[in-house]
Amino acid sequence: MDSPGNFGGEEKKGFPAAFLAGLVAVSIVVVIFLVATHSSKPANQKQQPKLPFAADAQSYAGNIHFQNLQLSESSNMLNEKFTYLDGVISNDGARAIQAMEILVQFHDPFNQVILRETHRVIPDASQPLDPGKQREFQITFEDVPAEWNQQYPTIRVTGLILR
Repeated sequence: MDSPGNFGGEEKKGFPAAFLAGLVAVSIVVVIFLVATHSSKPANQKQQPKLPFAADAQSYAGNIHFQNLQLSESSNMLNEKFTYLDGVISNDGARAIQAMEILVQFHDPFNQVILRETHRVIPDASQPLDPGKQREFQITFEDVPAEWNQQYPTIRVTGLILR
């Protein structure tokens, strides 16, 4: 019989195993968290081939309007800052939009472009945006430079597939 001050051999062997198991569990949680926060890009930011922008699509782009733009910011548990651009796309022309890509540019106080990103706001596989209809969109920006002039970015259609 072991005395209260004398730990049995089984308990000495159990401590490193329990410590190791806890360390592995914490490591797995940390790795999952890091993978989830760093490698996931928004769906509209995944690498896709550029949409065509033929002459008829370029002339039709004047019928597309961006309204109700709103900028917001948030940060995650790693203190990384994200900027969101929400708005509404209006198709004021006579044709349906099957897919659309836009160029978004943020500027500094001297009106120089400091961030330029292309986003697919109407993906190929989505429901087309019919004539006279509107659709909400949201774009997430992970790294807007500190030199940003805090104004709305410029938006320009750079790819368009019409039906």
